[in-house]
Amino acid sequence: MATSDRNMLLNYVPVYVMLPLGVVTVDNVFEDPDGLKEQLLQLRAAGVDGVMVDVWWGIIELKGPKQYDWSAYRSLFQLVQECGLTLQAIMSFHQCGGNVGDVVNIPIPQWVLDIGESNPDIFYTNRSGFRNKEYLTVGVDNEPIFHGRTAIEIYSDYMKSFRENMSDFLDSGLIIDIEVGLGPAGELRYPSYPQSQGWEFPGIGEFQCYDKYLKADFKAAVARAGHPEWELPDDAGKYNDVPESTGFFKSNGTYVTEKGKFFLTWYSNKLLNHGDQILDEANKAFLSCKVKLAIKVSGIHWWYKVENHAAELTAGYYNLNNRDGYRPIARLLSRHHAILNFTCLEMRDSEQPSDAKSGPQELVQQVLSGGWREDIQVAGENALPRYDATAYNQIILNARPQGVNNNGPPKLSMFGVTYLRLSDDLLQKSNFNMFKKFVLKMHADQDYCANPQKYNHAITPLKPSAPKIPLEVLLEATKPIPPFPWLPETDMKVDG
Repeated sequence: MATSDRNMLLNYVPVYVMLPLGVVTVDNVFEDPDGLKEQLLQLRAAGVDGVMVDVWWGIIELKGPKQYDWSAYRSLFQLVQECGLTLQAIMSFHQCGGNVGDVVNIPIPQWVLDIGESNPDIFYTNRSGFRNKEYLTVGVDNEPIFHGRTAIEIYSDYMKSFRENMSDFLDSGLIIDIEVGLGPAGELRYPSYPQSQGWEFPGIGEFQCYDKYLKADFKAAVARAGHPEWELPDDAGKYNDVPESTGFFKSNGTYVTEKGKFFLTWYSNKLLNHGDQILDEANKAFLSCKVKLAIKVSGIHWWYKVENHAAELTAGYYNLNNRDGYRPIARLLSRHHAILNFTCLEMRDSEQPSDAKSGPQELVQQVLSGGWREDIQVAGENALPRYDATAYNQIILNARPQGVNNNGPPKLSMFGVTYLRLSDDLLQKSNFNMFKKFVLKMHADQDYCANPQKYNHAITPLKPSAPKIPLEVLLEATKPIPPFPWLPETDMKVDG
């Protein structure tokens, strides 16, 4: 039974639910407000704190540069507000379709794809020359080739327009969180494992830096380093290879040589710089609004338990047993007062096929601990839909790794968890009953609390980003620190 106890309330972790992918259609229509209203009221009655929704660039700026149409989303936001829920809005600058669980197809705007027809190098490219149209390469971040604008300027203008057109929802406290999309699936990474190009789990994926812009950037970087003879990797294999079959990832392979380390540092630093630049723009766009900024980091758990961490490296996370690839991201976020949102919270190592050498539990512990050590807030979500007690208990464990504190705030707790996603399956009776128990346990057995201040989550006006952190200071955070200890299982089980 839910209670209301002031000390226990400090253990409350809010729960959000991701809205269905096609809630606003590709033609920018909010199609079924009545059906959604019924579902939102069910969530509200279950104690859910809010919802998360993708705000698709490919829908809003469809008609042409700076021709934004926010009307369908305004209707959606109005409904969420009427249902008494808060809102996390994702600035989704990527294509919907081509990733795990994508049932809807929303390309990036046609006028951008048209530029790609004559200049396909605006897209991430693998060594074989395959172009990926999910997201613009970081190589064009500062290239003014989009009718005079750079990619960064496009993202910046979009966020400013969102702020202007949604100012009433920002002022009213409906929108509490702006998650800034930074890559494919909205995640700060390269599209190294695209199903659209035949990738299958647990393939190592491929590096995606063979567009002309990133090639030129690398050429300049190796020249500055005094090694003009160094080339981009040509021995890293194909999407579905295993690490040991490649020259790059095999034991004592290229990845541990001076050349390999230089490449991996360059490749991962491009992402850090990309995230930093766009968060600077997000901070300016939402300055003094009562919102939190957030970014999403992908949970690439396969090949985590081998020396080379191949799947993480191809995605741009330069993480090895002796080098932390995630804490520099957390340090970067501290400058922007931003939240690190991590995925795969529901997974256990024992559920993964042994040949994938997966370590989702250790990966989650590493990433969350790195965030807490850098003094930032961490949030998270499940990677795949699950309706069972085992998955919910794992999420609750990660939300409060050392359990509840009966006398005040827990030592460690996540800022919030978003459940993927709202569907008829979730609302099916036995599934929804289990989900309600999950919400109650996330709330530490407390009643739904409409005032975040009571659990130390008051949202204050966004402050300006701190001064830029020099790259060498960011990279000091690659020094591994052991994760915080986790309880073997949660002390707040849904079936306990």
